[in-house]
Amino acid sequence: MTSRINKLYAYLDHNQLDAMLITSPKHVYYLTGFATEPHERFLGLLLPRGEEALLLVPALDYDAARAASSVSIIHTHSDTDDAYEILNKLMPKGIRSLGVEKDDLSVRRFEAISAAVGATTYVDIGLPLREMRAIKTPDEVDRMKNAVRIVEEVLRLGVAKVKPGVMEIDLVAELEYQMKKLGAQGPSFDTIVLSGAKSALPHGHPDQRKVAEGELLLFDLGVFADGYASDITRTFAVGEISDEMKKIYGAVLEGNVRAIEAIRPGVSFGSLDRAARDSIEAAGYGPYFNHRLGHGLGMDIHEYPSIHGRNEDLLLAGMVFTVEPGIYIPSVGGVRIEDDVLVTPDGVEVLTSFPKELTVIGS
Repeated sequence: MTSRINKLYAYLDHNQLDAMLITSPKHVYYLTGFATEPHERFLGLLLPRGEEALLLVPALDYDAARAASSVSIIHTHSDTDDAYEILNKLMPKGIRSLGVEKDDLSVRRFEAISAAVGATTYVDIGLPLREMRAIKTPDEVDRMKNAVRIVEEVLRLGVAKVKPGVMEIDLVAELEYQMKKLGAQGPSFDTIVLSGAKSALPHGHPDQRKVAEGELLLFDLGVFADGYASDITRTFAVGEISDEMKKIYGAVLEGNVRAIEAIRPGVSFGSLDRAARDSIEAAGYGPYFNHRLGHGLGMDIHEYPSIHGRNEDLLLAGMVFTVEPGIYIPSVGGVRIEDDVLVTPDGVEVLTSFPKELTVIGS
């Protein structure tokens, strides 16, 4: 944790900022080890240039912060205090420039901070945080592997419940029950189970629709475990499906494989998207692959990088992201196959291991 804070101090010095204020609970956890749920009470990690870091936390969180945080100076505010008045007293005198997380601040909170601090310049510090979070440490990778292990067992148990007549929403309930039972903090996003023609909706909503023979059945789910996310999609055949559905499945699988084969340090994210997209276009389904190839994964379910055809940023060892091509044909159905991958010094490690070959279930 200290090394991460030191990197931000180096950023302060290099950019001649007077101080940096971190208010996102996830970033406070990432930098200090102290975890708390987002709520309306003020939380801030203050890094004044040339001075020691300090935390300002709600009084009810003091004991937890003292036990978990790598930052030793901790100030508190009660529910009857004005946290921004306390922040004003903690700020260096005569501050002119303050680094803040612009993507994470509401207008109301920014206005309150601005009134308390009185700086003349507010600089977005999203870039150094994004760059740090993009490269996972071995500990972070281990946590993500555990999240993957849990979600794959959840998927295995959920698939075993599939039979014609079961409702999508009942399968969702089973999956999310198993998540908690197997040790996850909870789902990393709203669990998706879509059957039949609904599987052609990339972000469709499960409901009381009943699974039927001869259909595609798409599962998209993930968990948070020990602060880190997993994300997997698999599509199955319920009984015998049409030749067209089988062809769609084969094209998606080929696109998934081609993208993963292209992963290595130094290539662009856009080249990965193009590898999958070119394969799917060659199979005749180009217009039906209507989203990016994938997204970064870590403490958030969606984080940097965005893997799309125009992102020419280069892959670096330690990055973790999803590879999830799909084909979605209205009135027929959709297929998506999603893996979580880690960029290694000489290539790629696929963290997800759930079988990808077309599998018939529920019959």
